[in-house]
Amino acid sequence: MILSGNALAERFQALDAFLGQHQDIWRPRPFTLLELPWETRHPILANWLRARSLEQAETQHNHPEQLTEAPPPYPELAAQARQLISLGQFPSHSLGDTPHSLFVDVPGRKRQQIEAFASCLPFRTQPTHWLDWCSGKGHLGRLLAWPTQQLTCLESDPALVASGAQLSQRLHLQATHRQQDVLANDSAAALHSDHTPVALHACGDLHVRLLQLASAAGCPRLAVAPCCYNRISTAYYQPLSRPAQQSTLQLSLDDLRLPLSETVTASSRTRRQRDQSMAWRLAFDLLQRELRNSTEYLPTPSLPADWLHKPFADYCRDLAALKQLPPPPPRNWSALEQQGWQRLAVVRNLELPRALFRRPLELWLLLDRALYLQEQGYQVQLGLFCASQLTPRNLLLLAERSA
Repeated sequence: MILSGNALAERFQALDAFLGQHQDIWRPRPFTLLELPWETRHPILANWLRARSLEQAETQHNHPEQLTEAPPPYPELAAQARQLISLGQFPSHSLGDTPHSLFVDVPGRKRQQIEAFASCLPFRTQPTHWLDWCSGKGHLGRLLAWPTQQLTCLESDPALVASGAQLSQRLHLQATHRQQDVLANDSAAALHSDHTPVALHACGDLHVRLLQLASAAGCPRLAVAPCCYNRISTAYYQPLSRPAQQSTLQLSLDDLRLPLSETVTASSRTRRQRDQSMAWRLAFDLLQRELRNSTEYLPTPSLPADWLHKPFADYCRDLAALKQLPPPPPRNWSALEQQGWQRLAVVRNLELPRALFRRPLELWLLLDRALYLQEQGYQVQLGLFCASQLTPRNLLLLAERSA
């Protein structure tokens, strides 16, 4: 079902209770800990997960709720999560005949996302002036404004602004492309009360800023599909709505990365490279604990891809030097590398209980935004605009004020 009205607050409170009760499962990161806090309380589940292979973990990575044979409390948590994240999809309407030139330079998957978003905007009154927020070249805005409506595109990258303006001119659209840092103080002046703002996958502070400015400007309606909740300027999440401000949850940047931890579109080559990188990092983690005589995880920076072309021993020596650690003494490097791969299998399987909370946390964040807009006088709907295979960030927030 599409959530609206009182159902928004009811679902938020249920999710808040679920997330608050099980923080010891979804907060700790298996990648950084040799043993997780919940393992002593659920040893049968922990041992069962630790005995599984990397291939078995990959099977359920994107759908952890499908791991039906896991010991308790996994099935119970999966059932609760499945019920709490249940949402309907907005009905889509035909976009009519659109010229191929609307989608020049748009990759196929991105085009599908844009079309899915644009076809799910059931506003009661027809917009006349669209505002494409963090627009890039303005592909979404052009599709919505075609053929006769007005369009304003706000984008910080001057090259994208220039390219978008050329595309709009070629189509003879009434479009204005403006270079604008939407987080700057002067961005409020860019929104007017006749604008209908839209934002497809604007990150963190960028889409929060839109909600705040659009409601302050009196925009009659808006549509937002958020992304990258961790892209914020503060160390902890700043709740928007009164119910979220009253919640006991304090979400760190690590917590906010949880909803983004699934892999949907990566190629097999990218996944192999990712696995090697993680296995080597996990092996190095064992080494650094020894070199530092410490039980603590040591964060390491993102490394260029060519580091994975080095012999494993050189990778470890160079990373130890980069982190200003003592030179590693001679050892069986192949055995250490194998330990890294074994740890990767364990980590991926121990991530599955945590993964059950990916979508509940994302929905909690979306409902905070929905309740905030309700408090600003909007009638709000929250639902899906496409299947997760097209994009896992498929939640759409629609808000409209009464005429």
